[in-house]
Amino acid sequence: MARGKLRIYLGAAPGVGKTYAMLSEAHRRTERGTDCVVAFVEHHDRPRTEVMLHGLEQVARKELEYRGSTFTEMDVDAVLRRAPAVALVDELAHKNVPGSRNAKRWQDVEELLEAGVDVISTVNIQHLESLGDVVESITGV
Repeated sequence: MARGKLRIYLGAAPGVGKTYAMLSEAHRRTERGTDCVVAFVEHHDRPRTEVMLHGLEQVARKELEYRGSTFTEMDVDAVLRRAPAVALVDELAHKNVPGSRNAKRWQDVEELLEAGVDVISTVNIQHLESLGDVVESITGV
């Protein structure tokens, strides 16, 4: 099985339209017959972005208890079982809730890529420095 491909929507700041653009691409791909799923997307109560989720298959999130609160994270196992051609994974630089399968979301994405799933993700430019080693391991540069 070939390694999946990674596409990243890079933005200068929160709210510039990365997630919206990613969801728009998913709709275009789905209309062309590509098997796309939403593995994890955060709409941050932005109505236009939330509407873009309509019509796209969403993989249920995994609930985790941490310090008396319930949080949701991407369910990597559920996405792998579903085995889509393309998975949308928002906020690549996100730190997962303690108790998650991986400490960072980019590690979740790495598992999907290794399984042959193409991933479309987003990242804000201020988080790039923290991802330098990851980018080098993926690109070799």
